[in-house]
Amino acid sequence: MMTVTVEERTLINEIILKNQICYVGMIDIDGMPYVIPMNFGYQDDIIYLHSAQEGGSIKALEKNPNVCITFCTEPVLTYQNKEVACSYRVKGSSVICRGRVVFEENFEEKIKALDIIMQQYTERKFTYSIPSINNVRIWKVEIESVSTKVFGVPHPNSRNYKDKPEF
Repeated sequence: MMTVTVEERTLINEIILKNQICYVGMIDIDGMPYVIPMNFGYQDDIIYLHSAQEGGSIKALEKNPNVCITFCTEPVLTYQNKEVACSYRVKGSSVICRGRVVFEENFEEKIKALDIIMQQYTERKFTYSIPSINNVRIWKVEIESVSTKVFGVPHPNSRNYKDKPEF
């Protein structure tokens, strides 16, 4: 089994959109790594996140807006030979995005961002109250770099090899 790097943007988008949550890594105000799971929306190479107006992550991002956002598909245990331990592998895929958080303050843009986030989870349309828009913090992250890998792909010499790895 092997790991394959993916560079095709449509496949990267497919992996991102298969996820229900992402993991947002940042540096806290004490200089320590800090990672939180978050709901997200994704459109046109921009990741949208939302939170309360205040908190540890907000303080951290005001000090250092650089983030690393990770998406992982559901892992599946696989093997090439069930009798050989080192042939076992977890099959799955991951996308690691880097960028900078910009807090969206424009009322109408916050609504658009919330709509994009909700589209990730449901096809329903929503309306939002003025207080809910005023009290939410929208994080906008333009993807500056991306790294994508598919794990557990059969080796080309394997009888299970396919031309295109599955995600």
